[in-house]
Order: sequence, then structure tokens, then C-alpha cells
Amino acid sequence: MSSITIRNLDERVKTGLRVRAAVHGCSMEEEVRRILRVAVEDDTGPADLVASIRARVEPFGGVELTLPSREPVREPPRFG
Repeated sequence: MSSITIRNLDERVKTGLRVRAAVHGCSMEEEVRRILRVAVEDDTGPADLVASIRARVEPFGGVELTLPSREPVREPPRFG
């Protein structure tokens, strides 16, 4: 295992970590490990929006969308 040192941590952040750790029944150090673990795991999901949406709807059988037909582009209005 490796370790890191965090300097210049705001006192309110440190107090918040202490409170969170107490609520979860663990040390501040363990609470920080949990927060970092979750933050890193959240970043490992699909990077693009389409893949993310597809991953969410596939377990339900997916979604079939009917796309409306496209109309030709109209001429821009002439002013003057």
C-alpha cells in the first residue's frame, strides 16, 4: 500500500471528515480511503453518453426509437 500527505487542508473539510467518519463508525483515514475509492470507481464507467445510456436501458430490453423523416432544408428568408 502507498500513502499520501495532504497539506493545507481547510479546517472545515477536516471537521467534516471527522464527523462523516464518526457517523460511519470508522477512522478519518478509513473514511478518506472510502471517499477516494468511490471517486475512482465512478470514473471507470463508460466515457461517452451513448454507451452510458445504452448500459442503463439494456437490462430492460433496450429502447427502439422511430426517427421522424427529415424534410428538405428550406430557403432562408430574404430581408430588404
